[in-house]
Amino acid sequence: MIIPKEPKLTKEQFEEVVSIVEEYGCRVQPIEGHHRTIYAVLGDERETIMVTRILGLDYIDRFDAVDTPFKLMDIKSELAHHKIKIGNIILGEAPFIIAGHCTIDPKNPNLFIESAHAMKEAGAAAIRGGVWKPRTMPYAFQGDDASMKILIEAKEQTGLPVDTEVMDEHQLSIAVEAGVDILQIGARNALNYSLLKKVGQETADKQIAVLLKRSMGMGPVNEFIAASEYIAAGGNPDVMLCPRGTSPTMDGYRNYPDECITPLLKEKTWAPVIVDPSHSVGRAKYVPSAAMAAMAYGADGVIVESHCDPKKGIGDDPKQAITPDVLKKLIQDIHQIWEIRKHYKKELPVTV
Repeated sequence: MIIPKEPKLTKEQFEEVVSIVEEYGCRVQPIEGHHRTIYAVLGDERETIMVTRILGLDYIDRFDAVDTPFKLMDIKSELAHHKIKIGNIILGEAPFIIAGHCTIDPKNPNLFIESAHAMKEAGAAAIRGGVWKPRTMPYAFQGDDASMKILIEAKEQTGLPVDTEVMDEHQLSIAVEAGVDILQIGARNALNYSLLKKVGQETADKQIAVLLKRSMGMGPVNEFIAASEYIAAGGNPDVMLCPRGTSPTMDGYRNYPDECITPLLKEKTWAPVIVDPSHSVGRAKYVPSAAMAAMAYGADGVIVESHCDPKKGIGDDPKQAITPDVLKKLIQDIHQIWEIRKHYKKELPVTV
């Protein structure tokens, strides 16, 4: 990891660093933070001669070797103090709640707009809305490009950031150009490394965050963090990790709830954790309890399905979506848990 003396290298300085690094079969990826840019060396950064030459440049402050497979997402990396800001919230400083429809119905745009205003009134920090949705059955409704206009209209009317899932480069291009604030990578694409790389590249320097869901079949948390590394290595460090339930399912739930991995993630990576209780449990009546459990485990926020009239929803909404009234009470409870966590952290005894 190359750290310059100034907040950012000039074009000429960057080109000189790249030319040295490439001699040793490595490449340089700039990672822009809010206050300074660092430069990740991707490859064997322990090459002694390369390090010596880089340190010999008068505009370089230091060269930190990262002895971990996660050069960017590791909790000990130079990005450990990186903060992700979405809308008015800096993640980690207040609960971040994303709420809205699983899928936007292009035939009933007013319903989504109504729900968006209700989500804001309930206290949500961002609006979710599925423009496109992966479906198990090929003949089920899978979204419509035209729904992007509805999502952006909701953003403009409420003033809140918006979140939507993308599954390929075509959708990625539309979402980035339209001004989506959070790109969601679903469980089915969490191991699609080509897409993860492209997402990192296309969102670099654009102040677009990425919500990476955990694949249903992912094993150790290291595999989850490694997937996020692809996005960061592409140039965008604004990555949030989203446990959303895994397989095999637990009887009575849609998936096997996995919010309990939050402390493990927090021990290994600095990335914010935003849990999805809706897909985890799959039933609206269980969502508040699952969401509060996630916050008790130390999550930075939750993403929940919420709908003004769940029975009129398409996709998963009829089964999973909670009403705005339930959401409002849940958000109040989440803030109470947040305050309890802060107090508990202060009172926690020091252990060796």
